[in-house]
Amino acid sequence: MSESMTDVIEVAGAELRNVKRLLADPGEGVWDRFLDWLVDDYFRLEAAGLENIPAEGPAVVVANHSGAWGLDAFVLQKVFARGLARPLRVPAAPLVFRFPLVGAYARKKGAIPLDPTLGMEHLIAGELVGVFPEGISGLEKPFRKRYQLRPFSPGFAVTAVRAGAPVVPVSVIGAEEACPRLGEIPALARLLDLPCFPVTTVFPLPAKWLVTVGEPIPAPPRPESYAARAAAARLLCAASQAAVQALVDRERRRRDTPFW
Repeated sequence: MSESMTDVIEVAGAELRNVKRLLADPGEGVWDRFLDWLVDDYFRLEAAGLENIPAEGPAVVVANHSGAWGLDAFVLQKVFARGLARPLRVPAAPLVFRFPLVGAYARKKGAIPLDPTLGMEHLIAGELVGVFPEGISGLEKPFRKRYQLRPFSPGFAVTAVRAGAPVVPVSVIGAEEACPRLGEIPALARLLDLPCFPVTTVFPLPAKWLVTVGEPIPAPPRPESYAARAAAARLLCAASQAAVQALVDRERRRRDTPFW
């Protein structure tokens, strides 16, 4: 084992002792304190560009999805809750709400049930909606392709066009190294009724995280015909994926190594 990896494991082991102390009391506060510790001390997260989030009015926040267990969704919500004076609504798969502690926490912090409209009613009400258009396929990327975005599902763009909401691209760097996907166990996925059961580390590794918010992409004026709206949504989807990928490629170069 290389000296650098040994150092990483030693750091992770030391930090695990801190986790035991943080989880001394039961309840939703446990998960909240755990996320605070992850963001501040363990991942040493840096956030940039939060001023690009509109201060008012609707917007669709679009981010890459990565890491074996989708921890990035909770970390991103924590970053936005700290840096913004408005809530972020995140459509979440039914699986999230199946876990008592995590599901209750997610609802309390703005998660909404996933449906075909992707939070349309919240956009109409002038709120922020956050989506991961890669979906589960984003979590299934092999490690060697961890920051090559999978095709975006265009549903968010259809919703943005209908609501006249701008799309705000966001890159999340660090989740892939914190929870690397090394393989999967289909039998366990079927047994537990999960989309997939990844092979990964027992506890996240102490990777350095960077969250960067790009400049909003305005939604086009809503076309009259269905065909024109569909075409506008496809263009907005492609522009959004290109913007997120460009941010990901740029921000990866900011880290000297994934762990320090």
